[in-house]
Amino acid sequence: MHPTPSVSPSCIPARGPLRYLALAGPTASGKTAAALAIAREHDTEIISVDSALVYRGMDIGTAKPTSAELAAVPHHLINIRDPLQAYSAAEFVTDAQTLIADITARGKLALLVGGTMLYFKALLTGLDAMPKANPAIRAELEEEAKQKGWPAMHAALALVDPVTAARLNPADSQRIQRALEVFRISGQPLSFFHTTKTIAAHADATGARGLNDHNLSEDDTLLISLEPLDRSWLHQRIAQRFDAMLASGFLDEVQALRARGDLNADLPAMRCVGYRQAWEYLDAHEAGGLAGHPPLAELRDKGIFATRQLAKRQITWLRSMPQRRVVACDDPAALQQVLTIAQVFAEGRT
Repeated sequence: MHPTPSVSPSCIPARGPLRYLALAGPTASGKTAAALAIAREHDTEIISVDSALVYRGMDIGTAKPTSAELAAVPHHLINIRDPLQAYSAAEFVTDAQTLIADITARGKLALLVGGTMLYFKALLTGLDAMPKANPAIRAELEEEAKQKGWPAMHAALALVDPVTAARLNPADSQRIQRALEVFRISGQPLSFFHTTKTIAAHADATGARGLNDHNLSEDDTLLISLEPLDRSWLHQRIAQRFDAMLASGFLDEVQALRARGDLNADLPAMRCVGYRQAWEYLDAHEAGGLAGHPPLAELRDKGIFATRQLAKRQITWLRSMPQRRVVACDDPAALQQVLTIAQVFAEGRT
């Protein structure tokens, strides 16, 4: 693993336009294999665009690149956070911009690879305004509050957004509800949306490029999007991957995380697809005892379903990005098409 700098908004360097190649796609679409193939043909360093790969100790359930794959080409933004810590889109943009500039300055090609579309959007075009109210999620939070009480909801908020929780009274139901609503809609804490303003303001003062003033047209970029023509092809690969994860000891990995004693199901890391379902399965297992534990097939079904839903959301995000170059990942010639596109970009041709 290559060391990754820890960058804060206060040290965003002033820079000119960035140049990088991006490879996006839904889970199980073949991004890792394509990225390594590109790296074999070009002097490349990979920047992970994945909100789950940032966490240490979460290897099997995130389909993290193997030790051999990590050693084959320099990787960044992998294993940079403990599961107890959060990592926001604002932090990603700051880190990615610095890494891209550094990689380019060393004469190499920065290759951004992943499936966290919020990160891609934040880097390419900035983020949308704070999410609007969602009646269904609000009703869900109201029901939870009736069962647990607002002090308990405040405690849950503190786990995912400690900055906002610290300034709210545990009895301030309206603001607690809104903060939890924003997190469940966007996957980002309410404090994140204030942070982006801080970064933009700092950029204005220093000449650096901030999150919200980022203009794609000023950068030399290409986004390759791996998208299946036949959704059933992707579903089959998702099922195969989840089966492989279970066979490789995924439940043991989650059990080890639980055994730490300081993690819980409400943390962003543990809400990652697969981990959330495994955590709930182990909860039910412990509650039912050896005689009443749920069958493993139940976890498999829930995990595969949740992963399919994730892939559906990822494809929807991608289709909202008109600048992408689509490659059908279920086409037998997909890899060669990706390599051809990458070759043209690396040579500086349009």
